[in-house]
Amino acid sequence: MFSDIADLMKRFAEFGAIRVFCKPLAENDNSKQQIYLGSSLEVVQMFPFQEIEATEKGKDSTYKAKLDFHWIGKDFSERATGAQLILYPQYPEVRLSGFLRGCTNAPNEYLRPIPKESRLFNNGPDGRILFFGITRNSETLAYLANAGSAVANEFRHKHAQGQYPQENVFFNMPLLGRDSKTILLEKLTEIRKGGWQPSIKLSKAGEVVPYKARNGGGYTLEALLGIIPNGRSEPDFMGWEMKAYSRNRLTLMTPEPSGGMYGDEGVKAFVRKFGAPSGNDTLYFTGTHRANNRNAKTGLTLIVRGFNPARKMIEDVDGAVELLTDAGRCAAAWSFGDLMIGWNKKHAQAAYVPYESEKVGAPAYRYLSPALMGEGTDFNRYLIALCEGLVIFDPGSKVMNASSPKSTVKARSQFRMSLQHLARLYQKFRPEQF
Repeated sequence: MFSDIADLMKRFAEFGAIRVFCKPLAENDNSKQQIYLGSSLEVVQMFPFQEIEATEKGKDSTYKAKLDFHWIGKDFSERATGAQLILYPQYPEVRLSGFLRGCTNAPNEYLRPIPKESRLFNNGPDGRILFFGITRNSETLAYLANAGSAVANEFRHKHAQGQYPQENVFFNMPLLGRDSKTILLEKLTEIRKGGWQPSIKLSKAGEVVPYKARNGGGYTLEALLGIIPNGRSEPDFMGWEMKAYSRNRLTLMTPEPSGGMYGDEGVKAFVRKFGAPSGNDTLYFTGTHRANNRNAKTGLTLIVRGFNPARKMIEDVDGAVELLTDAGRCAAAWSFGDLMIGWNKKHAQAAYVPYESEKVGAPAYRYLSPALMGEGTDFNRYLIALCEGLVIFDPGSKVMNASSPKSTVKARSQFRMSLQHLARLYQKFRPEQF
């Protein structure tokens, strides 16, 4: 048992949490009926997952996303081997299941179903508070404060005073006594006041190394924030995804297609068929591809199959974003499941920081105020923007020494968006001075 919320937050920090939030539980939040996490796919962004499985069952079709889920206590940490999010995109609705499987120290007795005749709160909040901590290594930590415990009582008292900002069904908890946005803006202020910064990057060991290429604006900002490259998830600062930008068009994510000709035969065969020569014995596959508009250069049309933009809803869990030939054949495809994993790495919060670069001499950058801060995104918002042509597919793949048996290939599949449309991806989006 923890003595107070500060004691609990300290324990989360010791386990490496960079963000903590909680949900007051209702009587029907239990191991049998699962734990209800909200009626918006937005909550999916708050939990990191590495794989997702689509299950086609008509109206009950779902996505299941496995979590690296651990219960924590004063003196233990225990992994729940079956923990997963279940997404019902047609409602939409998200639930947590399998969170006790394989556990002996988890709060099993407080998460058992309550018989209807024994329920006292009409399935409303019953005093239990479930806390979640998200680590940089994509782990989900959990702690249940029982009804009447010191932590639950303190939360109830401070919540009544409006101390914890609400996000969907969750309440955000300050890890270090202050909220993460305030800490991030303070750090960005230090960086801005430092003026021009030489181009650098952090190694995987956390060492500062020079970065000589001219695309180091993002790497330098991450290094100044102490963000070490991490292969399991996108770089972040206390749960905020960081994006440095100097141009109007921003890259949102760069997933490779897994379906169609591209998935079957690879990027080299794809570029040879749909790319165009551009001198120096190089074939390029480039061009702006907007939904439902044929690209004259490549002869391909981008479609979003299985999503209804009018209802703002996924209607087919096996749906995909596809590039089709004039004959209707699939040249490349990104399944919704794969894209959802990529979008999940965007986190629920993002900061877009403008910068200028030194044009003469060694690469150097300075970062400018304000930052554009986006909070609350979900995969449906991304698909809507894609259908509306606001998110575009803007590739840059190429085959070099194309006529040689030793030709080489560089894959660059990127979805991009103009700065002025970014607000469409977030529930809250505004400039913040620093």
